[in-house]
Amino acid sequence: MENICRIMMQDLQKHNFSYNIFIFSGFPGFLEKRQLLFIPFSLLFILAVGANSVIIHMIRTEHTLQSPMYILIGTIAVIDLVIPMTFAPKMLLGFLFDWNEISLVGCLVQMFFVHLTSSFQSTILLVMALDRYVAICNPLRYNDYINNSTLMKMFVAVVIRNSIFIIIFTVAAGYLTFCMSNVIENCYCDHMSLVSLACENTLKNNIMGLVAIIFLTVVDLLFIFFSYINIFHAVLRTASGKARQKAIHTCSTHLIVILMSYLLALCSFLAYRVKNSISTDAHILVNVLYLILPSCFNPVIYGVRTKEIRELILQKIKGGKMSSISTIAQEVTTEKK
Repeated sequence: MENICRIMMQDLQKHNFSYNIFIFSGFPGFLEKRQLLFIPFSLLFILAVGANSVIIHMIRTEHTLQSPMYILIGTIAVIDLVIPMTFAPKMLLGFLFDWNEISLVGCLVQMFFVHLTSSFQSTILLVMALDRYVAICNPLRYNDYINNSTLMKMFVAVVIRNSIFIIIFTVAAGYLTFCMSNVIENCYCDHMSLVSLACENTLKNNIMGLVAIIFLTVVDLLFIFFSYINIFHAVLRTASGKARQKAIHTCSTHLIVILMSYLLALCSFLAYRVKNSISTDAHILVNVLYLILPSCFNPVIYGVRTKEIRELILQKIKGGKMSSISTIAQEVTTEKK
C-alpha cells in the first residue's frame, strides 16, 4: 500500500511539478568548512590558467613554434584553459559565499560547454597521434598531409561531430521532469548528475550518454592506439639510434598526457558505476579532478619535456632577470652621479 501511494505521488508530481532551480551539494562532508576548500581548488585553477596562458603566448608569439605539432600543443592548451573556466568560477564562489543555486537553463548551458570542451581533449590527442604517425611513418609526404588547411578541416569536422552528440543528450535532458529532488550531488552540472534526479524513465538518456562516450572517446582511443602501434613499429624497424631516441621522446610525451587523460576519465566513469560503494565526497572529488587536473599538468608536461618550449621559457625568465638587474644597476649609477 505504501509503495502504491508513493508511485501515485510520483505520478502526481510528475504531471504537476518540476524543479527549475537546482542546488549543488558540493562536498557535503565539509559543509561547515566549505571556505577552506576554496584554497586548494583556487590554486589548481590559477595553475591551470597561468600555465596554459604561458604555453599559448609562447606558441603564438614565437615564429619558430609555428609548425603543426606546436599549433596542436597550443590548441590543447586553449582547451585546457577553457575547461576550468566552464565550471571553476561558479564552484569557487559556491565555496566562499554559498552561491550554490543554478537554474535548469543555466545547468543545461553549463553541461553543454563542460562536455563539449572536455570532449575536444581526446580528439586533439588523436590529431596529435596522426601528426606523429605521418611525421615518422611517411615523412616525405608530411607537408602534403599535415598543413594548416588540413588542420582547419579536421577542427571543423571535430566541432560538428562533437557538438551534434553533446546537443542531442543535453536537449533530451532538458525535457525530463525533475520532481523528486533538486540537489545535484556535484560541484557542476554534468549529464549523469542531472539525469539521476529525474522522476521518469531515463533509459533513453543513459543510452544517449553511453553512445556519446563511445563515439567521442572510445573511437578516438582506438585510433590513437592504432597510430602508436604503427609508430613504434616503424621507429624500431627503420630509425637510427639518435632519430629513434628523439621519436620515442616526442611520442612518450604525448603518451603521458594520453594516459593521464584517459585514466582520469575512466576513474570518473567508474565512480558513477560504484557510486554506492564510495562516499559522496570521494565521488565528487573524482569528478572535479577529472576535469581540472589535466588542465594543470598538461602544460607543465609539454613545457618540461618539449625542448624548444622549455628553452624559450628559460630564455624569457633569464632575460627578465637580466633586464631587472640592468635596470637596478642603472638606477644605482644614476644616484651616485
